[in-house]
Amino acid sequence: MNPSSSKLPVSFSIDKLQEDLVICENDLWTPHFNTNRYEGNWTSVSLRSQSGLVNDITSFPNKEYLNTNLLDRCHYFKAIMDWFQCEKEAVRLLRLDPKSEIKEHVDNDTSYEDGFFRIHIPIVTNDNVFFYVDKKRVPMKMGECWYANFQLPHSVENKSTEPRIHFTLDCIRNDWSDELFTKMGFDVNESPKENQYSDEVKQQIIAELSRNPSEAGAKIIADLQ
Repeated sequence: MNPSSSKLPVSFSIDKLQEDLVICENDLWTPHFNTNRYEGNWTSVSLRSQSGLVNDITSFPNKEYLNTNLLDRCHYFKAIMDWFQCEKEAVRLLRLDPKSEIKEHVDNDTSYEDGFFRIHIPIVTNDNVFFYVDKKRVPMKMGECWYANFQLPHSVENKSTEPRIHFTLDCIRNDWSDELFTKMGFDVNESPKENQYSDEVKQQIIAELSRNPSEAGAKIIADLQ
């Protein structure tokens, strides 16, 4: 079974990341729409969104995405986007304020095996930020580049006195990424159906799918039950 998280063999300039962050600090940070998932302040700014607007922070699969005008001013963020030679969906900054917490939850169809991978690049973080995926702490450092399977239970707690800010990219799997992930030790031929979920995880997935009923979601629920 593929790992729940993995550090990519690339890192980025902390200074340049933080320079682009300063540009974004002048824009409106929008509270995350899933208010039942967190305590404190969890906000976001979009560099690529469905509407092309900075304050559109939704992230749904199989939609058209547009670069926002903010991205035009953030040259290093754009260079990082271009490093990933694949289609991108939502590209955002995610900020978790001090003494805030993202509760444990699952995000549907967000594993590499499902044809999707979400990348996290910490811009501001410290040792008092606790990021867990599948009950394992993910030790993300500033400038590093990480993939995680967010279809597994995950949570974040910021116990520090400064905000935690990540640059995130939602990417669509292709031959380029298969080559990259193979070098990272992934079995790119693994099927999503080969993943074995605990009863707890199954119930979380069913609860998430039930929030937005669909024919595809109903089929997944039936398979899990």
